[in-house]
Amino acid sequence: MKKPFLVIITATLLSFSLLGLSACGNSQANLSGEKKEESTAKAESSKGEEAAEKKDASGELLVSTFGLNQDIVESDIIKPFEEVNGVKVTLEVGNAAERLTKVESGSSNVDVIELSQSGSTKGYTEGVLEEVTEKDVPNLASLSDEAKQVYQNGGGVPFSINSIGIVYDKEKVGHELKDWADLWSSDLAGKIAVPDITTTAGPLFLSVAADKGGKALSEDKGEAAFKALEELNPNIVNTYSKSSDLANMFQAGEISVAVVADFGVSTVQKADPNAEYLVPESGTYANFNTVNLVKGAKNKENALKYINFRISAENQAVKAKSLTEAPVNKDVQLKDDEVKTMTYGAVAKRAKVVDFKLVNNNLKDWIDQWNKILNQ
Repeated sequence: MKKPFLVIITATLLSFSLLGLSACGNSQANLSGEKKEESTAKAESSKGEEAAEKKDASGELLVSTFGLNQDIVESDIIKPFEEVNGVKVTLEVGNAAERLTKVESGSSNVDVIELSQSGSTKGYTEGVLEEVTEKDVPNLASLSDEAKQVYQNGGGVPFSINSIGIVYDKEKVGHELKDWADLWSSDLAGKIAVPDITTTAGPLFLSVAADKGGKALSEDKGEAAFKALEELNPNIVNTYSKSSDLANMFQAGEISVAVVADFGVSTVQKADPNAEYLVPESGTYANFNTVNLVKGAKNKENALKYINFRISAENQAVKAKSLTEAPVNKDVQLKDDEVKTMTYGAVAKRAKVVDFKLVNNNLKDWIDQWNKILNQ
């Protein structure tokens, strides 16, 4: 705001020389004032730019994530990140496939998206997700060897691992199950449920079937796996897409055995307290949930901070206990009573990494074959 000023006119007549001197003096003062104003303007502009940079650095972040346990996610992941970094996080939650589709179509402005390994692999293949480096995300150095393998193969930055096993009611089955091959036993006819091919666990179980058929998926694009599924078909009552559906089948006595992802075991055991969980010594197959930088992210700096925070040992330990998400940071140490059914320790060591580029490239054909064998 300009300050008002007062002009005082005196009755005294000044000489022309004095007037000239005054004029000259005012000219110098004006010149000095202009320089001062210019210097002040530059300083204020510089301060403004610094303030803008600080605002960008501590501003906002839009994260697209799964809709499960949102209250725990906000208290144990989002709030701690906000407090440490001075960032306001907004969550977009929902179905992973739908969230990825929005990013692919350009109709989403999220900075970070959390997906299963299949989804993130698809996103990187299509070029809508941006690769990060250890310089951007220092905690990449602390990932487990298996998690690093996923990251290095273009599957995203893993923040948790899950795997499949066998859940069964030993009393109803009448004997102990020990290995995947036991599922093909004739005494289990009409007693088994398996995850649908379109679920996260579906391709993992198809990998098990490939082992039973004697050839890895990469060797014959699943031919041996589907022959093994045909042999298993008499034992399969149903396929399922949700853990809740599986629990209902156990509770109703429709099945007594199922192939299940580790995070679904507790739901089944609530429905059938006699249900036991087994991860065969011969091994299992894993899925990694990943956190990814969206290409062209508006808040890229904050996004990189979030990814680094998500895989830090401190936060990995917290979420392992509250969300039962198995850590992928090798510096995290859990107690035996904290592990429960998580893919951790000995189980994690025998969990094999799935090539989801191969899965995604063949999934359409595999869905057709799957439906012809199991869903007709």
